[in-house]
Amino acid sequence: MKKFLCLLLACVMALGVMAYAEGISVDNAEDVWAETWADVDTSNHVVINYMTTGDAPTTGANAEMMAALNEILTEKVNAELNIVWISWTDYLANYNLRIASMDGSIDLIGSSTDWLDAWPNAKRGGFLELAPEMLEKYAPVTWATVPQEHWDVCTYDGNIYFIPEDNYSQWTNHGFAYRLDWAKEAGLENGCETWADLTTYVKYVKEAYGDKLLALWDTDGTAYPAGGYITSFVKWRSIDGLASGAIWGGYLDDPYTINCLYLEETDKLVEYANLMKEWDEIGVWPTDVLSNTGADNRLEFRQGKVALEQHHTQTWTGLVSPNASTDNTMYIDDEDADVGFYYWGKEAGYVTRDLVTHGVAAVSAASANPERTLMVYDLLRNDRESYDLFNYGLEGRTYAIDENGYRYTPDTYVADNDSISTNWWWGRNDDLEIPSAQMNWDAINALYDEYDAIAVMYPYEAFVFDNSMVQSYINQCNETYNTYMKYICFGQYDGTAEDMVAEFQDALRAAGVDEVTAELQAQIDATYKN
Repeated sequence: MKKFLCLLLACVMALGVMAYAEGISVDNAEDVWAETWADVDTSNHVVINYMTTGDAPTTGANAEMMAALNEILTEKVNAELNIVWISWTDYLANYNLRIASMDGSIDLIGSSTDWLDAWPNAKRGGFLELAPEMLEKYAPVTWATVPQEHWDVCTYDGNIYFIPEDNYSQWTNHGFAYRLDWAKEAGLENGCETWADLTTYVKYVKEAYGDKLLALWDTDGTAYPAGGYITSFVKWRSIDGLASGAIWGGYLDDPYTINCLYLEETDKLVEYANLMKEWDEIGVWPTDVLSNTGADNRLEFRQGKVALEQHHTQTWTGLVSPNASTDNTMYIDDEDADVGFYYWGKEAGYVTRDLVTHGVAAVSAASANPERTLMVYDLLRNDRESYDLFNYGLEGRTYAIDENGYRYTPDTYVADNDSISTNWWWGRNDDLEIPSAQMNWDAINALYDEYDAIAVMYPYEAFVFDNSMVQSYINQCNETYNTYMKYICFGQYDGTAEDMVAEFQDALRAAGVDEVTAELQAQIDATYKN
């Protein structure tokens, strides 16, 4: 009976969404708000505290932008916004502690299911349950324009906990950015299309430019591409949000049979460990790689001082665009400079689309003003004037619009005073985005088209793991992964790769990897197979 009632409620919700969504968009948002909020009492002025990760900006433009935004929010819903910053130093622990405090000091929370513990915080009671009628009343444009299937993946035990950033185009799959011009010099006319090509590339760059560079990859020794190597060849997808490494998941032809990647793909892991020993001997990274904590490899890449940068596609879009950053001085120093991207999965021929819940917004369960919080969110996501201010800053100072409708940085722009930062990664909206004139759209769209042709959906979107029985094992496995990967991924081990991998695998088993796999399998079966 309970399952029938849940199914009936889901059907009613779906019908309600379809009926309400018809004709509603950012284009007629003002009319929707005028009608829907007509009877909402906004007589008391409130401050909505929005919590996000990052370091607080100090520029004059940021303060002026927030003042202008708050004038709009005050006029429309008699509220103003205050940003609560969680610094990147120990950010996850501090972020979770702030949510758990339940002291009413935060209202709107930026979160994520794959990197900001969205589900654990929801299950611990940190986030407010968002009833459909509450969303429809106080965030009507968002409610109407988010598809039912996306609300479904924000739902746990029958309750919606998040609002997904589901109408924003981005790719956060990882790989290596590299100097495409140097790769072509090395005889790789199509760039690096395989790990073998990457090895050819680093050998050439070391010989041709090694004495001019700080390093080929000035990594701080905490980036571990082992999973990226294996999944470049094997169609396998990890379950996000469990541990820092891609430890558990399944093959894409059978995703609901759960495995540990590093136990399942021994041969590929040994192959990778041998390759990293070779890269170490080539001199790809500094000899003190495991203690190289002061490096800023991304900045150094922009300046033409290194040959590799390991991150995701969104980072590459800025690196391949000469005018995307004033730090991209490599293009000034070398008119032939160009940047390619080798992504994990290229050789296997697949990438996974971003999670709908990679960026989500939640309301604190301790918020004194949840209704007004949703109203402010709806404006930040769907109101053109608010959106432009919050995402781009002050027109004419932080940005300007050219004759083709593209956004660019004015000549008078000085970053130390004119930049803005809000880290609004939870409500961006393609319907209101202004494309940047400073981006290399030819290169970016070519890669996006390549992705679209081979992309697969993330198979675990509806899976919410109850980790209460095995969290201690997960912690131990994560610690084991980090302990061994720093040696495997930088060739900093003695003996053979086979012995090192076997030791790592034994340590994973001792840490409880099989117990976690069994619990995951049981819950996956309950979610997808029953």
